[in-house]
Amino acid sequence: MIYVIGSLRNPKVPIIASNIRSLGIEAFDDWYAAGPEADDKWQEYEMGRKNSYRAALDGWHAHHVFSFDYIHLDRADVGLLVLPAGKSGHLELGYVIGRGKRGLILLDKEPERYDIMYNFAQEIFLSEQDLLAYLQKEYCH
Repeated sequence: MIYVIGSLRNPKVPIIASNIRSLGIEAFDDWYAAGPEADDKWQEYEMGRKNSYRAALDGWHAHHVFSFDYIHLDRADVGLLVLPAGKSGHLELGYVIGRGKRGLILLDKEPERYDIMYNFAQEIFLSEQDLLAYLQKEYCH
């Protein structure tokens, strides 16, 4: 299974996941259902309760959402980071790679600023077409 990692604000995530599924490969992107404002609404709610960020992270909501992602990251064979993505997405990709699983990155454009640490990933793609061709070759027999 490929865990499609990305931002709740990136509309390409469910499209890419759907295109992966069309190859007959399981792609997990259910986390995207929370919507683009999920993190903002959670922060607003916690701030309204006068909770600090640390207290919010210790709350039931954060534990529930974290557990949901954690379970599916653990069952994944591959993590695919779809850019643009933020800190959480990069942490998730690092977790997957750290567990000895394959890590892939789909760039949204040629980077303005190069980052050497993307060498942790096994493959980096500049286009969705290249990604899909790779997945078809590697995972569809």
